[in-house]
Amino acid sequence: EVQLVESGGGLVQPGGSLRLSCAASGFSFSNNAMKWVRRAPGKGLEWVSSLSAGGYATYADSVRGRFTISRDNDKNRLYLQMDSLKPEDTAMYFCALAGTQYRGQGTQVTVSS
Repeated sequence: EVQLVESGGGLVQPGGSLRLSCAASGFSFSNNAMKWVRRAPGKGLEWVSSLSAGGYATYADSVRGRFTISRDNDKNRLYLQMDSLKPEDTAMYFCALAGTQYRGQGTQVTVSS
């Protein structure tokens, strides 16, 4: 059974940083692309970043240069380092197995002074 469990969200001031983590199990993590998506209040699901099995990263224009996606295949973990956070980054963040419907329960990120 595919399981994805996010952690690391919280309340942070504008300009601050957070590091999200996603613990994956139930599939061959190292052989699969992963991604982060988010849902802001009152909005639809938005793609944030993807990371291929080979380590190729892509980012939405809104986060490029501020967010960094990475993975630790030994620990079956996906990460999202978020720097220079803005109020518009406030959302529920989900990690997902790319190309499937599987995603975690989400972790809330709130950027506010």
